[in-house]
Amino acid sequence: MSRPYIVVVGDALIDRDIEGDATRLSPDAPVPVVDAHTVRSSPGGAALAALICRHDPLPADVTLIAPIAEDDKATEMLTGLRGVHVVALGHHGSTRTKTRIRVRGQVLLRIDDGGPGTPHAVAAGDLDEALDRADVVLVSDYGAGTTHDPHIRAALAAAAGTRPLIWDPHPRGGDPVAGAALVTPNMAEARAVLGDEMSAPDTLAADLREVWAAEAVAVTAGEQGAFLAENETGLYAPVQAVIDSRETCGAGDSFAASVAVAFAHGQGAARATVRAAYDARNWVARGGLPAFRRVADGTTTQLPDPIVVGEGPSDSQPSASRVAERVHRDGGRVVATGGCFDLLHAGHLATLEAARRLGDSLVVVINSDDSVRRLKGEGRPVIGQDDRLRMLLALRVVDGVEIFDEDDPSRILERVRPDVWVKGNEYAESDMPEAEVVRRHGGRVILLPRIPGRSTTEILEGVDRD
Repeated sequence: MSRPYIVVVGDALIDRDIEGDATRLSPDAPVPVVDAHTVRSSPGGAALAALICRHDPLPADVTLIAPIAEDDKATEMLTGLRGVHVVALGHHGSTRTKTRIRVRGQVLLRIDDGGPGTPHAVAAGDLDEALDRADVVLVSDYGAGTTHDPHIRAALAAAAGTRPLIWDPHPRGGDPVAGAALVTPNMAEARAVLGDEMSAPDTLAADLREVWAAEAVAVTAGEQGAFLAENETGLYAPVQAVIDSRETCGAGDSFAASVAVAFAHGQGAARATVRAAYDARNWVARGGLPAFRRVADGTTTQLPDPIVVGEGPSDSQPSASRVAERVHRDGGRVVATGGCFDLLHAGHLATLEAARRLGDSLVVVINSDDSVRRLKGEGRPVIGQDDRLRMLLALRVVDGVEIFDEDDPSRILERVRPDVWVKGNEYAESDMPEAEVVRRHGGRVILLPRIPGRSTTEILEGVDRD
């Protein structure tokens, strides 16, 4: 079978990051002095969306239609678009550039220059030919004027009547053409269009579907996920929170590109929205644009596992080890506890809430199903390890969970190295072989009182009597 063909139409630019250190203030103003040591740049805007489509695990051929300036920055941008065919429209001004000044990964300042990028000399033949061949059209609007051009709008309106058209809007851009298969505003964009600062995102999506005469609208809401309005039915695609969510640049492009690829492979709005919500979450969790650059330029073919909160068994987990590593790196205090946590109950909650107050982060290590059976006997656990893990991760006081298969957690604590190891006061020192591991790495063991009558064994015994 041939690969599907995606055409991305929109405003292309350069994303540039200047990385440095700031250890002093300027003598002539109370501002930090950044000593730059690394400059990295890559295609941005619609060019980034096209590149993400090209690197999606589901294969597709990709063409970018965008105004392209005639300058060195445009040459740099085109060089970075490996594997993407480009149809260049006329471009007013120099190439638009967004430069972020970063210190230890944190954005300190952004400088925008160049542009405006408004198209001119639009060759209707090249535009129509590319759109006629498309299986899916993605409009990536960055407010430079492409979606205001009457010739481009007419071509997009015609395309929307014959193939799925995905529209990623911008506050300064043109309204989506009628009949778009899916429009993907973020919360701020949705509220700006409707002048509505109060409604829930699912209501915004439904209202915008009517305003834009779209087949469906998916309002993206950051770590909350996405809210889809299609026909008269709403769908919520929740995602789990990212542990370190600083690298959000490009997440919206990731969402829109994932939707376009999903449509190109025959998926509808609901499946595409769920897929895109997780792809956008993983974009942030894996390090955002800086991490994607390493894939796009061939430096690596494997991104790191996403570090998120509250995943199912088939996804990457916020393991206790990785959470502890991050907290220790930031100078924080890691508290850990462990156990079977079968039939989560009030006694567990009391212990976990008290333990969380002892430090900056709480991680939990839990016995695997096999380990529980060896300790408790046949018939236990009542709840499987994957469900026990999910329930613990759903608690606001728990930052990470990891499963161990041994009879005690000594081996896993060699990696976690908690500053505090918490157990119930029914345990004696001889009952805790892991205590030696904790102390060897500079940690302390702290015992907490149990709530009388609140244990899984007692609860199960009460059920059996009834």
